[in-house]
Amino acid sequence: MFLKNMETLQNIISSPFFWGLLTGLFLCVLSLISHAKTKKELKRLKGHLSDKLEIEAEKMSEMKGQIETLKGENENLRMKVNSGRVQDDYQMLERELEIYARAEKAMVVNAPGFAQAWEKAREAALLEVEVEESGKSLPRRIFKKFFTKTGSHIEAEVVEALPSNSSNRPKESAKETANAED
Repeated sequence: MFLKNMETLQNIISSPFFWGLLTGLFLCVLSLISHAKTKKELKRLKGHLSDKLEIEAEKMSEMKGQIETLKGENENLRMKVNSGRVQDDYQMLERELEIYARAEKAMVVNAPGFAQAWEKAREAALLEVEVEESGKSLPRRIFKKFFTKTGSHIEAEVVEALPSNSSNRPKESAKETANAED
């Protein structure tokens, strides 16, 4: 029996089918080992990708938060700059008004109607205001008490530049005013 089994085994081993089957099984085992390695590598790469996406999502949300914070700070700074400009504009307008008021007063007293006298008076008023602003003399701003802010509107007192009985008025307009009063 043993010999018969040996003969059968020898026939099986010498058969080309056996060698084909053995080669196929060997390749199948190699393929399964390679597939297991690939699956393991794929699982590792999926883990890395998942970790990377989580980190990027955290960084992205952090960056969005920083962007929103910076936008808010930018808006606050823009508003501060604009409010500073408004205050500077208001101060510049107030200064110009003071200069023109002083120049007009000098013109009415000295030489009404002459452009050269107006320019000289304006330059003198400008120099006077610059001296006040540099701190060399006490400020004499008469318009500050006339233009004061109360609430949302500005109250102003009407100041008459020339008295109604002025000698600078032409005779015709004085007659018209007298007729209008009658």
